[in-house]
Amino acid sequence: MNYSLHRKFALFVCYTIFFIITFCLSSVVYAQSKSEKEKLQQKKSKIEKEIKYTNKLLEETKKNKKLSLNRLVILNNKINKRQELISTIGTELQGIDSQIEINSLSIQRSSQELKDLKDEYAKMIYYAYKNRNYYNRIIFVFASKSFNQAFQRIKYFQQYSSYRKTQVKLIQNTQQQLNSKISILNDQKNQKLSLLQTHEREKIQLSTEKEEQNQSIKQLSQKERKLLATLRENEKAARQLQAAIQNLIAEEIRKSNVKAKKTGKKTPSTTLTYTHAEIALSNTFSANKGRLPWPSEKGIISSSYGEHNHPVLKGIKVKNNGINIATSAGSHARAIFEGIVTSILSIPNFNHVVILKHGEFLTVYSNLSEVYVKKGEKVSTKQALGVVSTDNETSKTELHFEIWKGKTTQDPAQWISR
Repeated sequence: MNYSLHRKFALFVCYTIFFIITFCLSSVVYAQSKSEKEKLQQKKSKIEKEIKYTNKLLEETKKNKKLSLNRLVILNNKINKRQELISTIGTELQGIDSQIEINSLSIQRSSQELKDLKDEYAKMIYYAYKNRNYYNRIIFVFASKSFNQAFQRIKYFQQYSSYRKTQVKLIQNTQQQLNSKISILNDQKNQKLSLLQTHEREKIQLSTEKEEQNQSIKQLSQKERKLLATLRENEKAARQLQAAIQNLIAEEIRKSNVKAKKTGKKTPSTTLTYTHAEIALSNTFSANKGRLPWPSEKGIISSSYGEHNHPVLKGIKVKNNGINIATSAGSHARAIFEGIVTSILSIPNFNHVVILKHGEFLTVYSNLSEVYVKKGEKVSTKQALGVVSTDNETSKTELHFEIWKGKTTQDPAQWISR
């Protein structure tokens, strides 16, 4: 009889430890999956907002009934975002599938554990029934060979009664956990069904947009001569802007050498020298890489940094020293960091250009129809510099933005917040 009691207590301890470990592990897995799920949902929400804004830009281009390259560029951006959204939903579905599988296995284990507990409790009830006679228990105690054995037998009945009560609580807790897991599983299945429906809708929408893309490319291909002429004009404007920036840097170096010569330095330098304040500003600028605000409050990157294929003309490469940001009509260009207005230029195809200096860094804001600042003025982060120009023929509102570190261009997309 003592052996049976010890066995039951051992089982009870094992079950209790198992439940504690299972609960802790489940909590950790749940917290991790919840965190990943929240990140995916935030990403999905961000992409959906970007698609919504892209639709707004497309509607603006459609005010002009003529098909333009700008409309195709914005459509291409929308398709890329749609594909990213579909991929994100797919990842979210995979996560839910994993959670459903984990929960299903957990429910199976909990169901088996509940069955084992109930079976064990049934045996206890049967044993209690067989030994329900109070007189028999008294005889059992008085039949002890010693006082110590009698005490142990009394203790046995007390412990057995306490164990039965604990077993009932354990069964109730296990049942509650099982019900909770089943509820979570049902929620996950409903979420999966909703996501699958969204996934299918997005795929249908993507297919429609790709068809529109193909039709646009086909129509624009018939205007090859005009597209080439526009491309050459843009390339010429880009060269003029680059030359203006390089001349500005060369002039800064010249002034620095003149100043150095006055202090007794004879050998001219080919690089810029900076004051302690400028070095400190440069370091702060660098420290904010990837977190700097956009040069327009809203927008999409319509042309990325570096060399890439022309969206229509086959075999033609387009080089960009910065990025182009398509935005809404009437939008403002704004400073991405505090600095000094070092130059204001006028370049054909780029209209007005504002160049800010941030220590060893330069930021360039091109294609402004109106400028709010003047040369030598100190500006603050997010301060409006001017109005982004809108092309009346194509309804295109596009800011050309560059970042230079000394004499080297940088990829602005790596510097501004994502």
